[in-house]
Amino acid sequence: MVIIAIDGPAAAGKGTLSRRIAETYGFHHLDTGLTYRATAKALLDAGLPLDDEAVAQKMARDVDLAGLDRSVLAVHSIGEAASRIAVMPSVRKALVEAQRAFSQRLPGTVLDGRDIGTVVCPDAAVKLYVTASPEVRAGRRFDEIVASGKAADYAAIFDEVKTRDERDMGRSDSPLKPAPDAHLLDTSEMSIEAAFSAAKSIIDAALENN
Repeated sequence: MVIIAIDGPAAAGKGTLSRRIAETYGFHHLDTGLTYRATAKALLDAGLPLDDEAVAQKMARDVDLAGLDRSVLAVHSIGEAASRIAVMPSVRKALVEAQRAFSQRLPGTVLDGRDIGTVVCPDAAVKLYVTASPEVRAGRRFDEIVASGKAADYAAIFDEVKTRDERDMGRSDSPLKPAPDAHLLDTSEMSIEAAFSAAKSIIDAALENN
């Protein structure tokens, strides 16, 4: 059983890369960010407050990892709500337990998020930290929104990216940071093909040595 941990900030390309890697190796994939979004959506749907940690923890324990619909959970308002509950220690504890259980699936798993290599799966066979400059990441998010036919404000998106980075990197519980033994992959100047090729080389070398 092989675990591949992929961490990094928003819009760095880790989600696209993780799904491609999982498909290539025939592994199960989990975008752990969706578990926080699913929890937030459950709270919003029930009309419950986002600042009640006990209630949020209960919702987190009831999240169905098999029912995570990316298209539904990608809504901006859900993402904002998710970032608020993601700083709650008891919510993180509940979801980390579920994520660890998922990571044990055979023949292997690919988990992407903010704290996979450092907290969720510190013994993962391969750890990647995928990043890109804030300017590039904001540009990618801007292009995604425009491509979907919606209006977008680059300056506002850039501010959101910077704010999200500060919140993720500055939180006391499981801050976003590379694991000491993670391979750094800066995709600022990379196409998805180049990033995948680089990641595959790292993974293949690690699997040969295991």
